[in-house]
Amino acid sequence: MGERTAGVTPADIGDVLAELAEVIRGRVTADPETSYTARLLQGSDDKLLSKLAEEASEVIMACKDDDHDHIRYEAADLVYHLLVVLERHGVALDDLAGELAARRH
Repeated sequence: MGERTAGVTPADIGDVLAELAEVIRGRVTADPETSYTARLLQGSDDKLLSKLAEEASEVIMACKDDDHDHIRYEAADLVYHLLVVLERHGVALDDLAGELAARRH
């Protein structure tokens, strides 16, 4: 587990996700020597997908510990890695939002 993030305050999830997705998109052609995101985007798909699974497991373990701050921290890692996977596979946030909206009842 990484360090807990200090000074976390509520923010608009839509704005944050859109900004993060834009940063990730901008790293597609970045130097993988200097950008972790570029390494994920340009590296092995198996490694990226394994990282996604690892992050999901860390969320599960944080939930088992019932530790709010740890859950938030690990969930942020999971969402970041999911956004990288979506970018790599050409699924835009609007596509994801459309899928979620279509499932509303």
